Amino acid sequence: MGEMVRNSLKIGGAFVGLMIGGGFASGQEIFQFFISYGWYGLFGVFVASVLFSFLGMNIATLGYSLKTTSHKEVVLFIAGSTFGSIIDCLITVFSFCITVAMFAGAASAFEVLFGINGFIGSFFMMIFTIFTLMLNVEKIISILALAIPYLIIVIFILVIASILTMDGSFNEHIEMANQLSTGHWLLAALLYVSYNLAVGLPMLAVMGSTVNSRREAGMGGIIGGLLMGMLILLVYVALMAKMDVIFGKPMPTLVIALHIHPIIGGLMAITLIIMIYSTAVGVLYSFVIRFVSPKSKTYKYFLIVSAFIAFFASFIGFTTIVKTVYSIMGYFGFIVIIITCWIWLKRKGSLT
Repeated sequence: MGEMVRNSLKIGGAFVGLMIGGGFASGQEIFQFFISYGWYGLFGVFVASVLFSFLGMNIATLGYSLKTTSHKEVVLFIAGSTFGSIIDCLITVFSFCITVAMFAGAASAFEVLFGINGFIGSFFMMIFTIFTLMLNVEKIISILALAIPYLIIVIFILVIASILTMDGSFNEHIEMANQLSTGHWLLAALLYVSYNLAVGLPMLAVMGSTVNSRREAGMGGIIGGLLMGMLILLVYVALMAKMDVIFGKPMPTLVIALHIHPIIGGLMAITLIIMIYSTAVGVLYSFVIRFVSPKSKTYKYFLIVSAFIAFFASFIGFTTIVKTVYSIMGYFGFIVIIITCWIWLKRKGSLT
């Protein structure tokens, strides 16, 4: 029982570590998808939590049942050979594009936060990512999960400090947030889940295949979804409490942290780097194992070449492509969610 819980927690933690990149840690994603809808954003948080748990459970158990080595088998099972092949290609391209985006984000983060040349910061991120992916999949999962306790502690500190130093009332801050609303809270929540599904699905399927039982895999997915929901809620509260401070700022959580105390600002800056790193590890691994097995002699060569291509692409305007791929994957993510729910209902609660 103890081992099952540990494995499930590891899967859940790694699942969250995968999906929480710089956009989440900076607060920008939560601001755009939830804060801007005021109180209705809380309904969005609930919907996202339920969907993350449901999809995480099903994808992880499917990965276990298929003993998958990449996302391809899961996608083909969910969507069929024709449409599944299209989604497979898009997820593969998307994984590479997100790797490029993470390296570009590392360059900006090191330059803005620590005054280190962006080229050097991105290079170190690439090197750390490569060395991490030289390890076996179980150790990679452990590293991804390792960052989550630190993240939870930092965000808890941020929430408590934000509430204690809040000026005005929540109702006043909600009114400010409502000025930014441009759509429907439910659509925003669904879009947020669909974007993150494209990031998390490949690695989550592989993680599900590493555990000892279907129940372990399913619990890992559920725990990951609940953790994701809890973190979204905590960041929502912290941002709403400091709405007057972060309004119009590109890195809301960092602004709050620095406003409270330089030490907390430093912790938040480190958190941003760690989250960029964990996402880079997950998406680059998903991309590489789509083409070569981790046990293959060519794995390391393919990994190094892929990482260097992504590194150089991050400096030549390739990141503009990422925005286009994000939009496409958002809509395809919707389709995957619908098909997954339909199959689950058809099979009376089991994708397998």
